[in-house]
Amino acid sequence: MLSILKKELHAFFSSATGYIVIGIFLLLTGLFLWVIPGEFNILDAGYANTDGLFYLAPWLFLLLCPAIAMRFFAEEKQTGTWELIITKPLTTRQIVLGKYFAGTILVVLALIPTLIYYFTVNYLAEPVGNVDAGQFWGSFIGLIFLGSIYMAIGTFSSSLTRNQIIAFIIGLTLCFFFYYGFDVLTSFMNSGIKMQFVENLGIHTHYKSISRGVVDTTDVIYFLILNTLFLELTVLKLKRTN
Repeated sequence: MLSILKKELHAFFSSATGYIVIGIFLLLTGLFLWVIPGEFNILDAGYANTDGLFYLAPWLFLLLCPAIAMRFFAEEKQTGTWELIITKPLTTRQIVLGKYFAGTILVVLALIPTLIYYFTVNYLAEPVGNVDAGQFWGSFIGLIFLGSIYMAIGTFSSSLTRNQIIAFIIGLTLCFFFYYGFDVLTSFMNSGIKMQFVENLGIHTHYKSISRGVVDTTDVIYFLILNTLFLELTVLKLKRTN
């Protein structure tokens, strides 16, 4: 698994892919939070918080994570290198996990520079340090979980086709549905119990819960189950392809 992980990370950073993904994410968040006037602009808000980052990031990841993962298996199949990879002494699960963890590491690397926003806001607050640290770190952990799920969905999507564009579209659609689709479905329901059940199936509810600053076991289990589900589906699909 480590050999695949290293190979993918090398592929990210030996080409422009890794730098472009991280650069786009940081550029867009920086512009919306500090430059472009609007509801996300920290300076315009009049009070010290980083809520805009944690609202914007899930939607940016919605595009970036499937874009990273779309090449994982689609490119391998298209170029014929998949046949070479499966001849190596690695199980299908190890190959899948190696690619998945490489993509997740890239997501974490994109998030780490955003910590400067926290320290900047912490300094700008009156008095200095008057920032809800629990909410920030809870939201930050939630973003890592969110990015990992998007990456698992993108990995699965890439295993379905040889075409990277189709893999991206499938990944984008699935990520959007699991993030926001269940919230949309509740708008057609009248029963409060049914609405709560359906909402709890979606990523958005659990992400909001962690963003309050309390890392609940239920939310962590949800993220782990959804990650495992899509990674196991990927393994099953690749085994059938072989």
